[in-house]
Amino acid sequence: MPNTPERPHTPQGPRRVRVRAQRDGPLLIEGPVEVVDENGEVTVSQRFAVAICTCRRSRIFPWCDTSHRRHERRGGEDGAA
Repeated sequence: MPNTPERPHTPQGPRRVRVRAQRDGPLLIEGPVEVVDENGEVTVSQRFAVAICTCRRSRIFPWCDTSHRRHERRGGEDGAA
């Protein structure tokens, strides 16, 4: 794929982005990032790292606002929050 905004290149080759997945938490992504939702809406962050919500409880979705902490699963339950 050529050097496009979707896949930027550096002199060393394609830019690699580190994504850290956390159990019961957000995806941590090295920024800056551009998030495109299912409707095609683009949300941009210029921060050096961002937390992407995976629980969909965030009031500032797609960014994590730590709402998942208030709805932690209890041990022994079948995943109900």
